[in-house]
Parts: sequence; C-alpha cells; structure tokens
Amino acid sequence: MKVAIQGEAGSFSHEAAKRMLPGCAIVCCARSVEVFDRLEGGSVNTAVIPIENSLAGSVAEHFDLLLTRNVFIQQEYRLRIVHNLIAAPGLKMSDIRRVYSHPVALDQCRDFFQKHPRIEATPFYDTAGSVKHVINSRLRAAGIAGRHAAAVYKGRILAAGIEDDKRNFTRFFLIRKGRRVVNGADKTSIAFSLKNVPGALFKALSVFALRDIGLSKIESRPVRGRPWEYVFYADLLCGDDKVARNALRHLAEVADLVKVLGIYQAA
Repeated sequence: MKVAIQGEAGSFSHEAAKRMLPGCAIVCCARSVEVFDRLEGGSVNTAVIPIENSLAGSVAEHFDLLLTRNVFIQQEYRLRIVHNLIAAPGLKMSDIRRVYSHPVALDQCRDFFQKHPRIEATPFYDTAGSVKHVINSRLRAAGIAGRHAAAVYKGRILAAGIEDDKRNFTRFFLIRKGRRVVNGADKTSIAFSLKNVPGALFKALSVFALRDIGLSKIESRPVRGRPWEYVFYADLLCGDDKVARNALRHLAEVADLVKVLGIYQAA
C-alpha cells in the first residue's frame, strides 16, 4: 500500500504512517497540496497528515484542504513527539555550533538552547530534512528530529528527549479518497458555516446539546477569498448512528454549509 506524507523520510509523519499501516510504502511529498493531489489522482492509496499538535495547535493548511478536497478521514493516531539532537557520526556535542530544524521543533526545545547559548538555532523546512541536510552536506552541525530520522540517515543521537514538555503529542489523520465508514467508528469531524446573525452559533451547537452529543474540539478558520467569513471545524463524540445523522440533518437546516470530513474510531 502506498501512503503519501508531507516531509522527508524519517519525519514524524513517516513514523506515524508506519505505526498506522505497518509494511506500507511511503511516498514523500514536498508540499501538503501534493499529498492531496496524489491521493485524489490515485497514485497513492491513502495519506497520513498531521492535524494538531498538543502545544503548537492546529495545522491550518490541512483543515483547508480537508474542506475543499474529495477525501475522508478513516483513522486518527496520537504520536508522542520526542525531539533528539542528531549529527553525523564522529561529531561530539562540543563540535556543534548550529542546530537546524522546523521552527515549531526549535520553539519546543527552548530549554536546550538556554543551556547551550553558544549553539545557534536555525529554522529549516522539515525536522527529518534538517538531519538529512547536516549529514549529506557534512556540516559540523546538528538537526532536531525524531529517533527514526537518525536511523534513516545513519546519524548519531547526541542528546535524546530535549523537548521542554514531555506531554507533547501530534494527532494524525489517515485519509482516503471518497467516503468510507469503518466498523467501530465513534468520532466524527465536520465543517460548517453560518450566516452572521445573532444566535447562529448557539442554534448550531444546540443540535448536538439537545441530543447529548459531546464536542471534543471546535475552532474557526477564515474562508479564502471571502474576508471576515469563517468556517467552523468541530469534532463530535459520536459515530454514524441514527442520533448523529439526525443531528447533522438538523444542523443543515440552520447552516449554510455542512461537510462531514470523516467518521472514524477515536485514538
């Protein structure tokens, strides 16, 4: 099975995909839009995307793509994020003067840089890509990435678990083309938009409250090309049962747009 991810081999998306689908073949994509293009075009069977980090928040671009593309969430997975300082074999901590990684990863390792003020933090496009860069370019530098990146690029871990907060998790979605609901699904992700009138959001959320359907998440995103208009994204603690379907039909009566992004088993 071919699985598209955004980022380099050895990235956290790569690790999540391998845990969700052991034995799958990873197809690395430079941009998120390429992941969705490959999935809709049929050159891959499925894709794994990060949707939310417990510290950094949501991946806005992926919410936008889920709304506009013909894909469906099949599964979610929570990956514990462990950041490691990785360099080429033979280098020691005292050799390192510069560390590359994704800006979010650098920000999550502030304590490390405070303890090592002589080391400069340098933003890079990808965590695993930073390890690939320092090793292939033979730099006397290091990258911050997951342990899997060290194995892929034959790097050496100089310091393990350098993230500030040990309760650092990223939530991933496994997505496929077209709608398919798996057995045991007990969580639903939706997107909906409302008219900007008093009480609109209250009426929308009441369709779930009246049926004792809980929400584990709700947030709004701007609508591209329509300034000051927003789409709400919500995770419902329900599957594809009669009560849930009635709630969504009720929501469609008070909303301008309702799209079910996925019905899946909660992690």
